[in-house]
Amino acid sequence: MERMSSSVQSWVEEHKLASIGGVWAAAVGASVAYSRRRAPQRATSLRLIHARMHAQALTLAVLGGAAVMHYYSKSKSSADKMDLDFYSHLPPATDADGNENERWSW
Repeated sequence: MERMSSSVQSWVEEHKLASIGGVWAAAVGASVAYSRRRAPQRATSLRLIHARMHAQALTLAVLGGAAVMHYYSKSKSSADKMDLDFYSHLPPATDADGNENERWSW
């Protein structure tokens, strides 16, 4: 079960937009089916409007969860990899003889 969960999680991480679109489509379908069963006298246009609103709310919740997951996974992984010393990546301003480096000259 754990292996299946990790494979689903990796697929969702790779296909974020497709999974969010799938959640939205499933929410629209479920909301229309629920509305049809509960209130069959409602007009189809009204059912679709309510289904879109329910799906939109669910999609916003899923997007918020994805943003939180992305933030925490990125901060956890980047804390190990990030080099906070910015100046160590820059070329030296002068060479060993004291001549100015071409990248730093105007």
